[in-house]
Amino acid sequence: MSPARGGKPRRPTARAGGAGKPPPTRRSPTPGRVPAGGKRRAGPGAPAGKVSRGSLGGDQVEGRQAVRELLIAGRRKVREVWLLADVEPASILEDIVELAEAERVPVRQTGRAKFFAEARCEAPQGVLAKAAPLSETLLDDLARPGSGGPPPFLLAVDGVTDPGNLGALLRSAECAGATGVILPRHRAVHVTPTVTKAAAGAVEHLPFAVVGGLPTALQQLRSLGVWVVGLDGDGPTGLWELPAADGPIVLVLGAEGAGLSRLVRQRCDALVGIPLRGSLGSLNVAAAGALACFEVARTRR
Repeated sequence: MSPARGGKPRRPTARAGGAGKPPPTRRSPTPGRVPAGGKRRAGPGAPAGKVSRGSLGGDQVEGRQAVRELLIAGRRKVREVWLLADVEPASILEDIVELAEAERVPVRQTGRAKFFAEARCEAPQGVLAKAAPLSETLLDDLARPGSGGPPPFLLAVDGVTDPGNLGALLRSAECAGATGVILPRHRAVHVTPTVTKAAAGAVEHLPFAVVGGLPTALQQLRSLGVWVVGLDGDGPTGLWELPAADGPIVLVLGAEGAGLSRLVRQRCDALVGIPLRGSLGSLNVAAAGALACFEVARTRR
């Protein structure tokens, strides 16, 4: 978007290792979220109505926290983990090896030339994983509240093509309690290795719907009772006055520079802006999205 003028703490939990092995030690800054006894569960809000694989991406995951969360979440098959042979020791890398061994995922030590020829982001932090692609979820399923769970809290992006921005948006959305993400099939970045690194594992805990046209998808959500809110620099309502955010809601963010497209703006029930007090006229889309997501989280609390 031309963004905007506009969590709850996590508890470390036990994870069972392989037979006869102690559970892996949780040493890195963000604790894992696997229930005691090693039973895996899908991420929050993940519905069963999966329809396809492949176009969303996510089959190569790069970055330490992203690979660690991939192994912890257990939502998709991990084929192998690559470690850079001469990387300096770190506790999170030890965690990754232990988690991979517990799941019988092969771990390959590779030289610098081979590793960096395979890596796709600029700083993969000495680790990458090959996995099954992420599964898409039906839009209708995202619009339904989970069993006993909160009302849908969705994030939709309109023309966001920068993978670093999308990854940061996904990380903020997951931490704020979002229950799903909507991506256009065309003219938008999907889940590349750079996105997985910037998202730091968020892609493992968020269901995604990939839609042919975002305006049509927003109209469908409106018909299902979801309130559509677009962030816009000229929005007549300030983000801090956002009403009714405790019900089903989708936040829509546009590409930097272009902002929300005309048809997407027309499909919004409300346009809100972030009041700015400095000399600059806009925020980075990832920063604006983080503020909006946590304003929804604050209202819901």
